[in-house]
Order: sequence, then C-alpha cells, then structure tokens
Amino acid sequence: MQEYDAKTIERKWQSLWETEQVFHVDNPPPDAPPDDEHFYMLEMLPYPSGSLHMGHVLNYTLGDVVTHFKRRQGYKVLRPMGFDSFGLPAENAAIKDGGHPLEITERNMEAIREQMRRMGWAIDWQREVSAHEPTFYRWTQWLFLKFFEHGLAYRKEAPVNWCPFDQTVLANEHVVDGRCWRCGNIVESRNMAQWFFKITAYADALLDDLATIDWPERTKRIQTQWIGRSEGAEILFRVDELDIDIPVFTTRADTLFGATFFVVAPEWPLLERLVEGTERADEVISYAKIAAARPTEEREQREKSGVLTGRYATNPVNGEPVPIWVADYVLMEYGTGAIMAVPAHDDRDREFAEKYGLPIVPVVGEDGKLINSGQFDGLPSEEAKRAIVDWLSEQGKAKPAINYRLRDWSFSRQRYWGCPIPIIYCEDHGAVPVPEDQLPVLLPEVDDYRPKGEPPLASNPEFINVPCPICGKPARREADTMDTFVDSSWYFLRYTDPNNDQAPFDRRIADYWMPIDQYIGGIDHAKGHLLYSRFFIKAMNDLDMVGFREPFQRLFHQGWVRLEGKRMSKSQGGVSPNELIDMFGADAIRIYILFQGPADQDIDWTPDGIDATVRFIRRLWRVVHEAAARPEPPADVDTPLARKAHETIARVTDDIDRRFVFNTPIAAVMELVNELSKAPDDPAARFAAETAVSVLQPWTPHVAEELWGVLGHDSHLWESPWPVADEAMLQRDTIELVLQVNGKVRDRVQVPAGLSEDELIARARASEKVQAHLNGEERRVIVVPDKLVNIVI
Repeated sequence: MQEYDAKTIERKWQSLWETEQVFHVDNPPPDAPPDDEHFYMLEMLPYPSGSLHMGHVLNYTLGDVVTHFKRRQGYKVLRPMGFDSFGLPAENAAIKDGGHPLEITERNMEAIREQMRRMGWAIDWQREVSAHEPTFYRWTQWLFLKFFEHGLAYRKEAPVNWCPFDQTVLANEHVVDGRCWRCGNIVESRNMAQWFFKITAYADALLDDLATIDWPERTKRIQTQWIGRSEGAEILFRVDELDIDIPVFTTRADTLFGATFFVVAPEWPLLERLVEGTERADEVISYAKIAAARPTEEREQREKSGVLTGRYATNPVNGEPVPIWVADYVLMEYGTGAIMAVPAHDDRDREFAEKYGLPIVPVVGEDGKLINSGQFDGLPSEEAKRAIVDWLSEQGKAKPAINYRLRDWSFSRQRYWGCPIPIIYCEDHGAVPVPEDQLPVLLPEVDDYRPKGEPPLASNPEFINVPCPICGKPARREADTMDTFVDSSWYFLRYTDPNNDQAPFDRRIADYWMPIDQYIGGIDHAKGHLLYSRFFIKAMNDLDMVGFREPFQRLFHQGWVRLEGKRMSKSQGGVSPNELIDMFGADAIRIYILFQGPADQDIDWTPDGIDATVRFIRRLWRVVHEAAARPEPPADVDTPLARKAHETIARVTDDIDRRFVFNTPIAAVMELVNELSKAPDDPAARFAAETAVSVLQPWTPHVAEELWGVLGHDSHLWESPWPVADEAMLQRDTIELVLQVNGKVRDRVQVPAGLSEDELIARARASEKVQAHLNGEERRVIVVPDKLVNIVI
C-alpha cells in the first residue's frame, strides 16, 4: 500500500478535471423538451480586491458539496464562476497597491482562479464572466437603456450619501450605522444630481413575493423592514405666507388635535424657500448643513436639536397656527421629510418639546378614546383615524396613503473604475441615450483615476466631448460610472449564455436554468445585492425579457469566519488557504472548515484541529486499502456493519438534501470508518469502505476518486450515482438506549426497538448504574423514543 500523498493525488485529479472539462454542462438544444433534471447552483461571486481567505473557502466548499451531490443524483448542474471586478472594492485595492485598476484587478483574478483550482472546486470555467470586460458591460449598458426607455432609470438632484474618503455617492443600502459599507468612514449628506433606478415602483411586489421563495426568515424580515410599508394618510398643512401646502404622512391621524408644532428634516428640499426673507434664514441654513452631515444613527441617538424657521403652518383640524422647526431627528428617509409633532403621544416629539418648552396636549385617553379633539371626542382611536381622514378629505386636506421606507436606488458613482453610463447631454435635447449600435461605451484611459470629488472621466476630453446622436451638435457624455451592484444584479443571467454577442442572453436558455435553485452568500447583502437583483428580475419580467419573477428560489447564508474576533475580509485581512493547502492538502482543509459547526453560524478560526483531519483521511486511506482486498459481499449481506453503512447513506443524504447541514455528515462517515476499522473481516467490509468513500466524495473529491480506483472501479466517482439506502436495512430489532440522570449519561443498554415510553422508563429505573444516582426526589422523566431516557431528580 502506497502512502497517502495529498499533493500528488490532488494535482493528478485537478489536472484531469481541467483537461477534460469535467464540470462543464451544455445548454439544452433549441428543440429540447422541458425537463426537471437541471439544477443551478451558485455562490455570490468574489470581488477581485485581493486573494481568497478561509471565509471564501467555507462559502465555496458549501456550494461544491451541493454541486457534487446533485450531479450524482442525476441532475445537470450549472455551477459557474466569475468576478465582480468593477467598483469600489477593486479600485480601492488598486489605489492601495499603487497600480492601475485593470492591472491589479486582473492580477488578483488570476490568483483567485489558481486558488479555486487548488481547492478542487467543481466549476464550469467555460462560463466565466467578469464585470470589467466590455463583452459583459456592453449588456449592462444595454439593460440601463431599456430601463431608461421605460422610465425605470432617471436623473434628478437629491440629497445623497457622500463618502468623503472614497469621494463618491453611496446608496442608502450601503450606509451601515452611518458609515461607508466599504471603508468604514462616516458618511455625509449632500445635494447632487444623481442617477436612480425606480425600485420603489416594485415595493409591493418585492414584499408580496417573499412568500414565494425559500429564504431564511431573518432575511425576509430584513427586507420587509427595509421596504417599510405602512398604511396611513397624507395630511396637508397650509403655510399661508407662502401660499403652499406641506404634505405629511402619518399613521396616527387620530392625534392631529395634539399636533402642537411642525418639523422638517435638514435635507428637506423646500427649506431654503421656506425661510427666504425671514430673520432666521442664515441661522436655519447653517444649522441644516451641519445637521444633515451627521450620520443617521447619530441623529437618531444623540440629544435632539433644532431651530425655529420663523414660519407657521396651519393645523387643518382646528385652524391653529403651529411653529415650523427644522430638527435633526426628522429624516428624509421617512414619509415626506416633514412631520406633525405630537409630543403627548410620541417619545421623540416629547423629548424635543420638553427641551424647547413647547406645548404638550394629550388627545387619546387611557381608555383609548379621543379627548381634547372637538367633535371626535369619545371615539375609539382606530375609528377616529378613519373619521378624521374622511372629514379632512371632504375639505381637500387629506387622503388615505401608503408610505414606504424604501427609496429609489442611487447608482451613479463619481469614480473611474466602473461601467460608463451610456448617456449624452445635449443643450437642445437633454439626456440622450447612446444608440445601441454604439455600445459598449468603452471605459477610457485617464491620466489619474484617483477620486477627487469630481468624476475622473470628466478630465478626459476625448471621452467627454462628443456630438449629440440626434442633432450632431457638440455635447457631453455622462462622466459618472455605475455602482458595482448594477453588475451583480444580473450577472447570473449572463452565466447561462456567456458567449452571446447578439443579446445579454437567450431568453429560452435563461428560462431553462433560472431561477437559481440554490444561492449561497452573506446576509450582509440582504438590503443591497439581494434586493437589487429581485428588482432587476421583476423589471425584466415586465419588459418581457425573462419568464420568471424571482432570481434566487432558495437562499442560504454562511456564517462568518472570524480571526481574533473580527470577520475575515480581503480588505481587513484574513487567513489564505494557500499555505494550508501546501501543508495539509485541499481535502483536509475542505473537511476541516465544514466540520467546525453548523455552516450558518460564525466560526472562530484556528488551524489547531487540521492535523486531526489529516489523521482521519490517512485512516480512511488505510482501511479502504485493507477492505479492497476483501471479496465483493453477497447482495443480501446483513451484518451490523452493513446496517451501519446503510444508516450512513441515509444520514448523509438527509443532512444535505433536507436539513442542509454539512458538519454532521462528516461525523457520520467517521463513525462508519471507526466501525469498519474494528471489523476488517466483516463480510460487508468492502461495501462499508465503498460507502464511506462514496458519501464523503463531495467533501474530499480528490482522495475519494483515488480510493474509488483502489476499490477496483473503472468509472469515475464524480459521475457515479449517489448511493441509496435500503429501507429494510434501516429497521432495527434492537436499539441502544442511553440512560441519563440529570443530563449525565449513567448507562447504555440494548432494548427492543419500538418500546413504549412507560416500558423505556421501566428499563431505565431497572438499571443498577442509574439506581446508584437516584438519591433525590424524582421531578420528571424526559423520554426520546428509541434514543434516551433522562431522569431529573
């Protein structure tokens, strides 16, 4: 028996897989009938801002296990890979390294490809796509033009989140606790002309369709709260001096009689007009600029502040003038950016009123009925809401309304390394789309790509100065580029048809593979990529580009791999798999990372246990070689080892397919290998060895293939059917009953399977080892049928 040599074995099989393109899958021919035998497995694609760390190893090994399992169940599995190679992560990495984004990005991509090959992941590399390739971003631009044509992309001036470090605008979803999602610096608010996608047009569909997909409840809850649908009313407060009505959204129309002041957000777009000509104008505008620059989290948590504007609004229910304030605790994210303040029934309003000595008038009694509310006194709160809105509606001062927290997606960025926006500005014709036959608008070279607050492309006259496509007069290109999350909102469609030069994809092919059967990635993308992708697919469905409404049918979030308490990342640092592969081999690393615990929970990284994993593989190597010398077992062999093998098949299959857990199957195989090592002469030894190798193959594809050959198989294991347990062999006449006292194991006994709870308890009490610990009052007995009895004293 030769020694187990991980390096030699892994290089051998990786070379074969690459040469023979083993994991490539063809698209169905045009005349192929529909089938249910295909499976689209995908993990979120990496940013090439560095090399892979052990967090990536966890993520992609999870997907690899599923890929092998489904392939061997008979599915045609599509499992591609690509690179999210445009945007902030890649550009910041280039700035840090002191090179050009193209050079640094492609260098990192090659390093990642090599890492992925060395891990032995079953990837269809013929379908690779990268966001920075013109063959890809041509179609990103094409999709933008279709959205623009149908009113789903537009440009306007609006308050935006500005990262002073990265010198660019950020979408609301990419401001985390008041800080930039990428660099961690505090974000400011600025008014700027920006491009937006009209994601709010799909707010209801994004909410309602969550019921149709198999996602973690936590993720559904995050998206539900982020979209933030609430039903209420829009109430008009009149500013007579300016002859304008200011709308507010409220879910508490029943408290209108208690509105004693009025507040607008520092970013409120009509603030300058509101204070123009007042004595307080300079003070108000100065305060608003400072307050708007504070992070949202700080504004919500700090002591509230504000200034009087010098204007008054009329409360529509009683005609009373109420002073208008601008205050930091009111945000543009909610409603209209203006609120009626009811300090008697809102904690934030009360805190503000007490600080500035404003009236506090209760209008809902302890019994839930209205007080101090004129003709509505005595009405229950819910009934009063409807009655007051109806009354004001008759006067043209209110209407029922639905409000969403969700805001349209700001996607233009003042950075170089991104997809150019295919728009030309003409004095006569405004924003003119670039004709489709002129796509792609190529990203040009610039002398200095580093961010300065102005888009770097604006400094390239050859790029910027072009004739108008309509009239031919001098015009200017858009200098902003697209957010990288635009690329990742549709990349999975391009995988289905990556070489199409006539369209982003053939709808027939996309509809065949989509929606993705299993998607794996971090929960940190719940409010960003995962939401944007859902919006893109719904819009594309409405534009008759695809025949489905959701991109990801089933979603799984892996836990974070932490190093010294911090989540590993390419930008913040992590442990590379390269040296570990050199020392222990990829198979050992693959088992080790998945054996750490449930894959959806965080892992505190330590390499201390990898040696034990290697010892297990060596033990497997030894017992399989010994079993290979055994004859084939008879078809009807029924020994404890044969039953253990069938139980292992059933456990591993159920864990992957139904429970979607990846650590306990490894434990099951270890148990089988232990039993096999104790009974090398058992008639079922060879069958047990084949079972262990076969079901462990998704975790250890290299050594499993090698051992499959040792066992005399001419076919490759990766294309062999997944084993199926014999149900008859899963039935047991006797079981091992674990006996506990106060949760501690005191005895194990063999008893007939299927005994009643009373019989199991009687067997437990009859045990002398249990009796020796029954020295107190028996409080209760916990029974798990055919498993254990726990006597609590």
